[in-house]
Amino acid sequence: MDKMVIQSGHQLNGQVKVSGAKNSALKLMFASLLADGKHTFHNVPELADVESARNLLASLGCNSEFQKNTLVINSKTNSQKADYDLVRKMRASILCLGPLLSKTGDAVVSLPGGCAIGTRPIDLHLEGMKAMGAEIELKEGYVHAHAKKLKGCSFLFEKVTVGGTENMMMAATLAEGTTILENAAKEPEISDLANYLIKMGAKISGHGTSVIKIEGVNQLKPAEHTVCPDRIEAGTLLIAGAITGGEVTATHIDSSYLEAFIAKLREAGFTVDTEKNSITVRKLKSWKAVDITTAPHPLFPTDLQAQFMALMTLAHGTSVISETVFENRFMHVTELMRLGADITPKTHVAVVRGIPDKGLTGAPVMATDLRASASLVLAGLVAKGETTVNRIYHLDRGYEKMEDKLSSLGAKIGRV
Repeated sequence: MDKMVIQSGHQLNGQVKVSGAKNSALKLMFASLLADGKHTFHNVPELADVESARNLLASLGCNSEFQKNTLVINSKTNSQKADYDLVRKMRASILCLGPLLSKTGDAVVSLPGGCAIGTRPIDLHLEGMKAMGAEIELKEGYVHAHAKKLKGCSFLFEKVTVGGTENMMMAATLAEGTTILENAAKEPEISDLANYLIKMGAKISGHGTSVIKIEGVNQLKPAEHTVCPDRIEAGTLLIAGAITGGEVTATHIDSSYLEAFIAKLREAGFTVDTEKNSITVRKLKSWKAVDITTAPHPLFPTDLQAQFMALMTLAHGTSVISETVFENRFMHVTELMRLGADITPKTHVAVVRGIPDKGLTGAPVMATDLRASASLVLAGLVAKGETTVNRIYHLDRGYEKMEDKLSSLGAKIGRV
């Protein structure tokens, strides 16, 4: 099993290109189930999750070719069953439910797996499908869904859910009538999916706001699309520059994706410059502690909470980090403490007492999920001596060639 070995003491400087967003690419891949034919996606990151999605699509009859970040999917669904062995590896697999049900009238999808950062229930997905007229039954670990023809409806999400919004939006494209989604998620990846569905012939408006309107059409057609940039990777790379006292520019990224995150970096004392397609964090020898509370977009993203906590371990003062999205997203805390961090965690709140004078010390640590692994790599960049991050297969699920990107900025990091 691969490990990441990091030698500290190297300031990171330079420019680095942000890859396409994992959280968009996967949903776009499942959208291909809505129309037979050749779908072409550019700027697709080379990730373990993308391979998992390709394998799942292949099991449903949709073969693909992937070369130089361009993915071509030849969609022709000949199965409606998403098997447990494929779905268990990736939470996003549940997003084949809406397209399969809307296109074929039937779907049998295993309950999903992925990072163990909380229950992340799919009840809102299922309630939405029921509201559109689907018959839903949970049986032997699978969701069995049937609908002769989905019907448009007005649906109010009790809680903001990215996956639930995406699943219903895809299902509604071929439904009969108009669907109104209220309290919908507003993430950039939602808009990226909507833009591709529109290219396919869907009638969607309001994406990027809390109310999305979808007018059902009889048929969709394949199209071509470039995946939006990965704002979480961009934030991670910027923290890598900040935590090492360097100056890093993330290119091919829209700063509007990260306004809340950038505001917190500035509050901590960093100078952050934004251009049309780039973000630069300037050198700073010391920074102050700031509080963050995670929340749905456009507020501070839960997917950057662990990385920001690593930055706060070396801040002047005490920061309070509140996690409101997932209940088990502090599993990185004990591993940061192995590096010497002073953190008191509760279920939804962690108090981080910065130790800028003492600093962190390298040690072997264990990655527990995707974003936790990134947090440990960031801490390892500044922990005195050598840090070994075990179980980095989590990292490979969501970061494209992270060690190469960090090495290009001056880090001493390698995979063994």
